[in-house]
Amino acid sequence: MELNSDEMAAVVRRLKRAQGQIGGIIAMIESGRECSDIVTQLAAVSKALDRAGFATISLGLRQCMVDPENNKMDIASLEKLFLSLA
Repeated sequence: MELNSDEMAAVVRRLKRAQGQIGGIIAMIESGRECSDIVTQLAAVSKALDRAGFATISLGLRQCMVDPENNKMDIASLEKLFLSLA
């Protein structure tokens, strides 16, 4: 299933933010920052990536419900994708 690029714009923004955070984490490690600071940032990036994944699946579900005949993905496949994020 191909998702609507306009609706995916928010996911792309979230991923770009996470990309910036990862760069920041690398810089923190290279500069010798405290373990707790690094782990806090890693947790934030992890949550941002999870939310991007859930948002993507949510858009897919919505798209399937609105136009089921033009979307080849079935509920079982979407459920499998959803559970892969857990």
